[in-house]
Amino acid sequence: MENQVAFEKLGIGPFTLDRVAFSIGNIDIYWYAVIITAGMLLAVIFACRYSRRVGLKTDNLLDAALWGIPCALIGARLYYIIFALDEFRNADGSLSFSKMVNVRDGGLAIYGGVIAAVIVAAILCKVKKINFLNMFDVCSLGLLIGQGIGRWGNFVNCEAHGTETDLPWGMSINGAAPVHPTFFYESLWCILGFVLLYIFARKWQKHYGEVFFGYLAWYGAERAIVEGLRTDSLYIGSTSIRVSQVLAAALFIVGVVLFVLARKGVFEKIGSAKKTAKTAELVTVTGEEPVSDEETVIEEITEIETVEEPETEEQNKEVKAEGNTEDHGENN
Repeated sequence: MENQVAFEKLGIGPFTLDRVAFSIGNIDIYWYAVIITAGMLLAVIFACRYSRRVGLKTDNLLDAALWGIPCALIGARLYYIIFALDEFRNADGSLSFSKMVNVRDGGLAIYGGVIAAVIVAAILCKVKKINFLNMFDVCSLGLLIGQGIGRWGNFVNCEAHGTETDLPWGMSINGAAPVHPTFFYESLWCILGFVLLYIFARKWQKHYGEVFFGYLAWYGAERAIVEGLRTDSLYIGSTSIRVSQVLAAALFIVGVVLFVLARKGVFEKIGSAKKTAKTAELVTVTGEEPVSDEETVIEEITEIETVEEPETEEQNKEVKAEGNTEDHGENN
């Protein structure tokens, strides 16, 4: 379970990577699981802290995580199994259920996880009457954190790498020719995407959905390119078509189109990002947890904002004069 890794042209290594982080009795706990779990936890922590800024209740984010993460793992496994059925067959050609449920050796496809998580989140938002585009905006930022960290699990496993390369950062595994560290490409791209989309959300977002659609386009662009470098891609049947590369290209196009439409306010009836800023102001002033129905909060703010102090001394005098007149009338 150990591999020798070196980045020879950078003067790094060789060093040993052990897939096992620690053992509990006879059960080995792999670094892959530890790193993936750490990425998910950080993603949830960020989403919960950021949720109040955009008017979502923390409890709703936790519900989404409690339902979404297990379903995402199932979806990631099913996606991999569907496009790699031959790996799960017995000697007689029948499918092995025990092999299908054994995820200790890897075999998770991120796209399957994202698809499952989106479906679960959409159902949750429908049941709880939450603005689903607002929820997806927050969750997509968390996803980029989780993906950026989780890819380092592939590094420890010495998997998900690319073809041979002469580039200075080529990674040599067990003395073999240097290969593209595609896990690092994706990790860096996801972290960079998180930073850019977070800044965009804080400064320039107009409507719900822009961040989520931006995530689809950003991740799709990277995966469409990097997937072509990998040596462990899943293919459509017996063809040479990489399924994740096709899906990535489609998501990039769809993401760009939907982002443009959202930017133009096509989905404005669902709610605009300007309202989320008002919700955040209410939380700051009152210290109260926002309700799940953002429209109720906006109505309360509107009522608060209509009560304004007179701006000039003349207005003050007019207000006092009107008050005296009303008092006099009441006394009569």
